[in-house]
Amino acid sequence: MTPRRISRTITFSLPPAMFQQVQRVKEEEGRDMSELVREALRLYMEDRKLRRQQRRERLRSRQDGYQHAEGDEIDE
Repeated sequence: MTPRRISRTITFSLPPAMFQQVQRVKEEEGRDMSELVREALRLYMEDRKLRRQQRRERLRSRQDGYQHAEGDEIDE
């Protein structure tokens, strides 16, 4: 019985200049393309999560500001 693969293989394309940059990084760091792509996606997903949290916080802050402003008008 062959072991079950836990990762998926994907194909993607890069513009030539970006491909050359990745090739240089691979050589400099002694890593393979899969490692670099996994790290890039991991960092992107972390950044995306942080941006979404910040956006929610800004929206909450605005909503709180509107609620306070509405409350101030009623008090007057």
